[in-house]
Amino acid sequence: MRVIFCDRVFEHKLIEPDYEDERKAAIGAGFKTSLFSFEDLTDGKVGRALRYVENAEVEELAIYRGWMLTPSSYGLLYDGLLNKNLKLINTPAEFKYCHYLPEYYPKIKALTPKSNWTVGQEMTKFEVINSLTDEFGNAPIIVKDYVKSEKHNWHEACFIPDASNKDNVKKIVERFIELRGSALNEGLVFRKFEQLEFLTKHSKSGMPLTKEYRLFFVFGKLVKLFNYWDEGDYGDTILDLTPFIEVAKAIDSNFLTMDIAKKTNDDWIIMELGDGQTAGLPDNANKEEFYMKMNKNIRQHV
Repeated sequence: MRVIFCDRVFEHKLIEPDYEDERKAAIGAGFKTSLFSFEDLTDGKVGRALRYVENAEVEELAIYRGWMLTPSSYGLLYDGLLNKNLKLINTPAEFKYCHYLPEYYPKIKALTPKSNWTVGQEMTKFEVINSLTDEFGNAPIIVKDYVKSEKHNWHEACFIPDASNKDNVKKIVERFIELRGSALNEGLVFRKFEQLEFLTKHSKSGMPLTKEYRLFFVFGKLVKLFNYWDEGDYGDTILDLTPFIEVAKAIDSNFLTMDIAKKTNDDWIIMELGDGQTAGLPDNANKEEFYMKMNKNIRQHV
């Protein structure tokens, strides 16, 4: 089994520093590792990007751990590695499925806030945006794209206190689009804002931090649960993961993350899913334990 990490921008035989500890943990857990150039890949230079990735003698399972990729770039990486006999754990279709909220929303609808979204060029049409936000009445909502929000710009480009205040909706949506720029993913998503259990305020942005956890699953089995935030006192929380584990089994992905949160009424909800290859490990994560458990779960499956 191989874990593929990003290299440093100008030193292609050295790992990107943010993933150095992960690589050590992966090697310690029994994985082989390779480095590739993220920048060359996103420029479409696949052969150059993978020039230091050693071919496998027989087909070998591979896992990418690195920066966020678009589905098209992931497809290039998948095909390029397949030519080297390395088969990424998720196909391009599986990557896209967990990458874009509209793809997986039907599978988590019962356990996640009400959501709707624009399609194609609709995100520039405020008659469509007004229609979508009308569905929430005067409830508070948040705006994000198919993948990410501007949560660290909470009040100016994320949180909309009253969905019926169309002037404010327009103002916040326009600011969100401006801040996301060319990184905006596909379209706009509007989600009902749920009152979550408060932890603290972010030490830098001041955004409210709430009780959230990130769960990693491999082949439908839970690998590890982590505190989502590195700030705030989580206490001795006890929660029943059964409904979330059942949802994970139904998701069309071999390696995924699920972010869950506790509401003020003590109910638990799914915030979002993500492809496990591009989802970050929190700073508090025990990386050695994570890779050991992942290796064990994969070997039990294959």
